[in-house]
Amino acid sequence: MSTTTTEKPTAATDFASEVVTRTLVHDVALPDGAGTLALITLDNGFDHTKPNTFGPRSIAGLATTVEHLRERAQAGEIVAVAVTGKPFIFAVGADLTGVPFIGSRDQALEVARAGHAAYAAFSDLPVPTFAFVNGAAMGGGVELALSATYRTMSAGVPAVALPEVFLGLVPGWGGCWMLPNLVGIEKALKVIIDNPLSQNRMMKGVEAFQLGMADALLEPADFLEESIAWAAKVIRGEITVERPEVDRDETTWSAAIARAKGLADVKTGRQARSPYAALDLLAAARTATREEGFAAEDEVLADLLMSDELRAGLYAFELATKRAKRPAGAPDQSLARPVTKVGIVGAGLMASQLALLFLQRLQVPVVLTDIDDERVAKGVGYVHAELDKLAGKGRLNPDKLNRYKALVTGATSKDGFADADLVIEAVFEQMSVKQQVFAEVEAVVSPECVLATNTSSLSIAEMASQLTHPERVVGLHFFNPVAVMPLLEIIPGERTDDATLATAFAVGKALKKTCIRAADRPSFIVNRLLGRFMGEAAKILDEGTPIEVVDRAFAGLAPMPPFVLIGLVGPAIALHNGETLVAAFPDRFYASPTLQRIVAAGKRGFYDMSSGRPVLDPEVAELIEKPAEPVVLELPQVRERVLTVLADETRRMLDEGVAQAPMDIDLAMMTGAGFQMWNGGITPLLDRTGVAERVTGSRFLPQGVANVRR
Repeated sequence: MSTTTTEKPTAATDFASEVVTRTLVHDVALPDGAGTLALITLDNGFDHTKPNTFGPRSIAGLATTVEHLRERAQAGEIVAVAVTGKPFIFAVGADLTGVPFIGSRDQALEVARAGHAAYAAFSDLPVPTFAFVNGAAMGGGVELALSATYRTMSAGVPAVALPEVFLGLVPGWGGCWMLPNLVGIEKALKVIIDNPLSQNRMMKGVEAFQLGMADALLEPADFLEESIAWAAKVIRGEITVERPEVDRDETTWSAAIARAKGLADVKTGRQARSPYAALDLLAAARTATREEGFAAEDEVLADLLMSDELRAGLYAFELATKRAKRPAGAPDQSLARPVTKVGIVGAGLMASQLALLFLQRLQVPVVLTDIDDERVAKGVGYVHAELDKLAGKGRLNPDKLNRYKALVTGATSKDGFADADLVIEAVFEQMSVKQQVFAEVEAVVSPECVLATNTSSLSIAEMASQLTHPERVVGLHFFNPVAVMPLLEIIPGERTDDATLATAFAVGKALKKTCIRAADRPSFIVNRLLGRFMGEAAKILDEGTPIEVVDRAFAGLAPMPPFVLIGLVGPAIALHNGETLVAAFPDRFYASPTLQRIVAAGKRGFYDMSSGRPVLDPEVAELIEKPAEPVVLELPQVRERVLTVLADETRRMLDEGVAQAPMDIDLAMMTGAGFQMWNGGITPLLDRTGVAERVTGSRFLPQGVANVRR
């Protein structure tokens, strides 16, 4: 028997653009006469690049299917029901593109209750239910799987997550009640709180199984067939699923919640609502019935669906998934030239990281050069060592390992660049040095070879000004660590031609980077805003506010406290960026005497991080400015003052055309500086707090774009 449900739009929150996930049902005869299993396959009619999601009509369709299967189960036609997904995808949760169509809390409450009702009906079928998790499962997809009596997990599943807190929501279709009651509070907190607040970390299917989120881990090759066979054994009683008893001791449960609250405080500075709402639900799950837990989730979800926090998070998600794929200001990609060989000037850590990235993504020959054989050998050795690590983890087979190693070479001469299509420099951040490097490279390469600089702050036009072909010079500003940070700022100089710029964007796309066009102005987008941010923080410190107060003021704004960030970036680099900006804009940027002394003393940062936590270095404490008449600010004053200068600098950058639009500034700050998605980057926060209008006279974004329209 094979059926397809036809959903009827009934909810007030229906929206025309919903991509409906259908619930396709067909009967499977279980082996050894175990009976008939009704298998639901979730499928929205697209390939894996458009994952299954649940909007109002999709949920209505699921509910209709489940009701029909209830009737069949009661009639004795089926002995079990299972749900699985289309190839590579189970389901990735609610269709969040419909959130802007929710205009009231009553509508939001309807969405919450509809999901709970459909999932509870599946869970309460009068026959055993199974979830065969064959591919990516997130949010409401995970909650549907949790609603089943039993679960199998493919060992090839690339991502399992309850990421709602990352966006400003909570797992609101049963996750906050079902997960802790399945795996215990500590493991549930890892999935619902820790992972989302750690830059939305995803688990592999194997890890989810190890946490107890599935009862059987099966190989992907014959996953569906093996899952059906496993289900048959469960039904026949040949397999008994045993799960550890959940520890419901009040002291243990409360201690786990308290620990997670501490993490949320560090990550968000209590500026976000969703982590704490989720924690309240998780705390109550120890004693709440399912009905009580679901009802509580309904109320919280309704509140958060109507919050600015969620709307900012969804705005950010839209930038990361859509705008990032269509970079503003990119020229016609048909103009891009092929890149079949890459040269890199420099063999230090940044250059070596670049070599590894180009090698893995472009799979073309890469030549590293430096001033002596020792540096060259160290750079090539770094690449080889990283390749060996990948092979050791099973991510490179022996043939590919040998091929990659053969593709990377090094030399002290630039003659090997003669047939390169792209040469990028990653040498000392000094204009005269970079100009000399480019002059030497131009003497060797073909007229069509693109010359790129990884400068973080210097002028592309000035760098190219002494060349015969300045039109083929472009900035490719990567962020450290290169393999991890998604952002690539692409900066055309005054005379950069469209073919060069198109090639830069094509290379960035091939490297799987988020490419953002920036104007050739000092420090471009991210480093300019960070320079203003960190400069103001340093000024507040130098004026007398204790360092711990300054650092604590930015929880929930920046990915880490400013003086911890300086240690990661490196004091010398931070100082260089600051001094570059002071030279360009002396009226509003600040070069800290404290930071200058720290660099002169050879210190690596303000803190000793050897314990895993920042501990102020006593020697650095002695170097901090000690004003005769200190000005000591409170946390809110520090935060307000820094938000004020960020609003001012953001407006100036937009007026100067440094970025194409506020959306590009937000995308850059999230992908290049780790600013939180639930804030929407930076401009929605400045709008939401009223700082934008107070400082600049207007909002950065129209009403309703990253907030609830008022």
